Amino acid sequence: MLPKVRAPESRRMITLEVRRNTRLTPGFSTVTLGGPDLAHLEPMGFDQTVRLFFPRAGQDRLTMPTLSNEAWMAQVLLLPKSRRPWVRNYTVRRFRPELGEVDIEFALHETGPASAWARGAGPGDPAGIFDMGVSYLPPADAEWQLLAGDESAVPAILAILEHAPASLVADVFLEVASGEDVRTDITAPDGVEVRWLARDDPAARPGALALEAVRESSPRPGRSYTWVAGESALATGVRRHLVRDRGVPKADVAFYGYWRHGRSSPG
Repeated sequence: MLPKVRAPESRRMITLEVRRNTRLTPGFSTVTLGGPDLAHLEPMGFDQTVRLFFPRAGQDRLTMPTLSNEAWMAQVLLLPKSRRPWVRNYTVRRFRPELGEVDIEFALHETGPASAWARGAGPGDPAGIFDMGVSYLPPADAEWQLLAGDESAVPAILAILEHAPASLVADVFLEVASGEDVRTDITAPDGVEVRWLARDDPAARPGALALEAVRESSPRPGRSYTWVAGESALATGVRRHLVRDRGVPKADVAFYGYWRHGRSSPG
């Protein structure tokens, strides 16, 4: 069975600050973080995930955990809310070690602390990260790949494509909230077909378009590897379809429910 995550060989809590905040589209923004502590981040490429720490509204500073083992989460939860930071999972969109900079790309939602922070973050604001590793781990003998996600997974999939070998053959389905969020400047190997799917309906359930597009697509011949992430029903729905309807081995499908529609994340 394929491993679910490749963890970094070593890691530590990394304290940084905002250097830039760049709006990409109406629904996406890139926050660039930097600082000397970034020398302790090991570049792993693809969908390298970090825990992102940022202050709550009204906090005048960022209180980072001091532990770098699994006990860090308990340490955060024991803090009073007046000092406890927000903690969310995000993908390293780009890493420039020579400049001491890392980009975190945000899908901006109407509600939620991370979107609110990303909209207002400015130079000098504190933030921190803790490396969690990568979950995109295709087997060497996979002949083609299926990558799918809603807007919450778009940064990870675009990072995967930018780090992919030129030989990659893949079908990619990217769902976004609006046609204004479709990118035309992405980097991908020649053998990759990217299909953007815009909901353009605030009442539509995120992930439903991508799930339907995968169901209607025709599989390529040969062994495949699937990486799907986003709203929980999208991730589980794609896996169920591939396993039940196409006979894909469960071990060849990596699926991750980043969030659940209608349910807010705990703080």
